[in-house]
Amino acid sequence: MKSNFEDDLAKERLLSQFLDIQYQKHLRRYFFKRISDTEAQLQGIDLVFTHKQTGLLYHIDEKAQLDYPNENLPTFAFELCYEKDGEPKTGWFLDATKKTDFYSLITGIYADEKDKFTACNITFVNREKLLDFLASWKLTKEKMEQLALSQPDYHGKMELNMLNPQTEGYLFFSRKNKVEEPVNLILKLEFLIRIGVGKRLV
Repeated sequence: MKSNFEDDLAKERLLSQFLDIQYQKHLRRYFFKRISDTEAQLQGIDLVFTHKQTGLLYHIDEKAQLDYPNENLPTFAFELCYEKDGEPKTGWFLDATKKTDFYSLITGIYADEKDKFTACNITFVNREKLLDFLASWKLTKEKMEQLALSQPDYHGKMELNMLNPQTEGYLFFSRKNKVEEPVNLILKLEFLIRIGVGKRLV
């Protein structure tokens, strides 16, 4: 019998194959290469896109909502912090060691049969532009980290003065339902597109 971990890896591999077809179809001006090197992946690099004319390289971190099959959620969770061995750790969104240029956010993942992917949405988000935009709205990296660490026992949604929770975003503390107790900045995908930091590919 397969473990959950093995099942998850198998799903990720199958999804990667499906996504490669989408990239080839919709990003014809770029060559792309999947990265299998563990060290590079830990630096937030799952793919490297190279512009065919300019030769410019872009490091892509792929983030897929595989926990929500056959659902099309309007939001995406950007990890601010989590716990490991009882110690708070910086989440991937605020981690200064990451070399990510763009996030490839995979949502609305549909499978007509088990593990046979048939459709998804892909939204590219410019990491630096998003961080700069949030900072211009007084949500700096330091402010987000401070907010995330300020409520060690809080669980659930927390609204922010800077963001409209219905149309833009909010914080969510997962203190009771996830082992790593992550704190995420939940942002609406349409908001990311509207402010010019995101673009829908599919």
